[in-house]
Amino acid sequence: MGIAERKTRQKQELRERILDSARRIVMREGFGALSMRKIAEAIEYSPATLYLHFESRDAIARALCAEGYAQLLGTFEPLVAIADHAERLKAIGRAYVAFGVAHPETYRLIFMEDPSYTGAALGGRERADTAAENADDAAFRLMVESIDALKAQGRLRGAPDSQVCAEAFWATMHGIVALHLTCPVFPRAPLDAVIDAALVAWFGAGGADANAATHEAPATDTPAGSTAQSPKTARPRRNASTKDNAAQ
Repeated sequence: MGIAERKTRQKQELRERILDSARRIVMREGFGALSMRKIAEAIEYSPATLYLHFESRDAIARALCAEGYAQLLGTFEPLVAIADHAERLKAIGRAYVAFGVAHPETYRLIFMEDPSYTGAALGGRERADTAAENADDAAFRLMVESIDALKAQGRLRGAPDSQVCAEAFWATMHGIVALHLTCPVFPRAPLDAVIDAALVAWFGAGGADANAATHEAPATDTPAGSTAQSPKTARPRRNASTKDNAAQ
């Protein structure tokens, strides 16, 4: 190996050490605790050395967001093989929430800290609004394509534009994660039950084809637009330690 190649490899290795240290700090103490000095102390280099690789703490945060978002996309890859488009969207929703719960600080950094970080993660752009329009956003495109297919099959009749639907579906899943991470009293029911209820609201209890079937079902004694009422039951109280354990 020549001198130039060795220097390139050493530079890359140091860059990875910087990111690894920053990632551990964020996961252990939260993004607010991250500083160039603290990273430098962790890897036993001077702060000036860090600036040879990253111009600022924000640059490190954007790199961490890009890595975290790639990890999230990786959880979606096996789901492409699900043939039924409604079941694929359900699986995407569950995987999205599972990622946020399993990696709370990474999720906060990507989606709940700074719009420029979100933009860097989704599209490599400096602004989140331009990144949202990036055609290379694989996760969003997968949702749009699945919704397109459902509409073509008559399984989402009356649904608005597919991109609008995809954004609304994403907002639903994000809302569940964000509330789980920030609201002490959410959820009162088991988290899986909340996710299932959200998916039922989107696709019906029997999936998207059940929604289509309602347009052709014979009349019944139940008035249109109403549902059978079940006896009220006490809502189970969530163990307060569940969320704390998930965030470790």
